[in-house]
Amino acid sequence: MTAEPTTVTSPAHTGPVPPPPPFDPELAAALEVVREQIPTTFTLEQIPLLREATNPLRPSDEDLRRGGAFQVEERSVPGPEGAPDVSLLICRPSGVNTPLPAVYYIHGGGMVVGDNRMGVPEALDWAEELGLVVVSVEYRLAPENPHPAPVEDCYAGLVWTAKNAGELGIDADRIIAAGGSAGGGLTAALALLSRDRGGPELIGQMLMCPMLDDRNDSLSGHQMAGLGVWDRTANEMGWRALLGEASGGPDVSPYAAPARATDLSGLPPAFIDVGSAETFRDEDVAYATRLWQAGGRAELHVWPGGFHGFEGLAPQVPLSQESRATRLRWLRRLLGA
Repeated sequence: MTAEPTTVTSPAHTGPVPPPPPFDPELAAALEVVREQIPTTFTLEQIPLLREATNPLRPSDEDLRRGGAFQVEERSVPGPEGAPDVSLLICRPSGVNTPLPAVYYIHGGGMVVGDNRMGVPEALDWAEELGLVVVSVEYRLAPENPHPAPVEDCYAGLVWTAKNAGELGIDADRIIAAGGSAGGGLTAALALLSRDRGGPELIGQMLMCPMLDDRNDSLSGHQMAGLGVWDRTANEMGWRALLGEASGGPDVSPYAAPARATDLSGLPPAFIDVGSAETFRDEDVAYATRLWQAGGRAELHVWPGGFHGFEGLAPQVPLSQESRATRLRWLRRLLGA
């Protein structure tokens, strides 16, 4: 007997859900290995286990120094008013005495896991190639610290970085914000917040498979339910952790879920990429479209057959290598390097 297709009624889609896009064949094989090593969908009760599983993946100072290519330090800087200090991981190319452009990096982890070392190795690849300082922010995690704690921590760290750029060897006029998944959503939120508060002026925002919309009702989300990495169940958990009962409701701030923003004008140039076979596909494509409609600059890449975070989980696959090379090319054009 053939199962009846799921029928969905939502603002994003009404009717039967069509079959999902296929995974890239090489990524599909890699995904089987990934499933054996880490869980691919999560509930709130599993957050402690998820945090435990990600701890061994943290790169050490020695890893980050790359044989002396970088000087590595952590700074504790003032956080939001009335909140704890924020920890910044600062990686600066060794032996360079002139101010350099900087990547202000925001880690992923569904708003509930991770620290300022997660994802930094790829940012260091950019830094080695283009001569950049990497500043990675450690923000408070949900559900212990719901919105606005994470984005306010990110903003406080950015303000401190811009104000102290000279000491850090950073060109304050050439700071790019970047992040993946939840970090991509926080990067988009940070760009909105900095625009609205008259804060540091970013020259670009790199949004890698960003988590943008708490409503969790896109067609791609329904297509990928139970498939790949970070499906609708996991996404519901992340947004519930951040927003509680407000998640999906009418009063969610754009600084929590940037897809809620009604005005996307006046934002820095954006790079957005996402897999065709992942939950965030439709919300990310919609965000790029709305940036163009607001008169902004955005470069969008939808990687055919890519699952969420494929380039990090299966870096050896040709599609992963192409996606990483494309990010680097965008940064090179943006910086004129």
